[in-house]
Amino acid sequence: MKLTIRKRTLGTIPLLEVVEEAKRNDILPLIVYYHGWQSSKELVLTQGRYLAEAGFRVLLPDAANHGERKQPITRIPSLTFWQSIHTNLFEFGFIVNHFKKLGVVDDRLAVGGVSMGGITTCALLTHHPEIKVAACIMGSPQPAKYRDRIMDHASKLDRFFPHDYESLLGWIPAYDLSYHPEALGDRPVLFWHGIHDVIVPFDHVEEFVKENPDRNLTFMEEDEEHLVKVPTMKEITAFFVKEMLTLDA
Repeated sequence: MKLTIRKRTLGTIPLLEVVEEAKRNDILPLIVYYHGWQSSKELVLTQGRYLAEAGFRVLLPDAANHGERKQPITRIPSLTFWQSIHTNLFEFGFIVNHFKKLGVVDDRLAVGGVSMGGITTCALLTHHPEIKVAACIMGSPQPAKYRDRIMDHASKLDRFFPHDYESLLGWIPAYDLSYHPEALGDRPVLFWHGIHDVIVPFDHVEEFVKENPDRNLTFMEEDEEHLVKVPTMKEITAFFVKEMLTLDA
């Protein structure tokens, strides 16, 4: 199977569109897949290829401050990090709308991401019921708790952070999936996490899954650190195939 990887720029958003070449103009189910912190769209391209080979149109955007949009990281703890996620949330609907206007996608819409991209994924689920399926890989459905973790870490290192830090990040609770689990409905969501992850804590996901036994959650834990290997990428692809390709257009 031959894939086409097309580099696009939507406004100021650089992204890669990955799709089977013979079906590049067909209406296909869409997956928007987000990369992690200090990474880029190219570093989730292998996952994008697997998904495209399985029959999806896959979009891999560069987050703000990353990839082609790379900017220096500010010395104020977590400012660049949260700004990048917040911008992902602003831009998601714009990206999907563009491809709907092109007439190459329908209502079969999914989202996924790694690390920072996984946090983005969970946040999107709180406000976008049109998302049918999602995969959070090494991310957190508890961004408010992750925000507090960053602040505690900065305090211990005696680093400066604004006294109104929580207020400046006041948008986070509204996008915290652990505060709004009812937003999931019965949508299938995959959580994959390494049990030795010291970047994004494993227990954020473990706790969320235990507290929501009636939701349609698949939880896969691995004897890994903050790392996604090829077998995991294939498992992620299989999940999307199972949950997405059976949906009506």
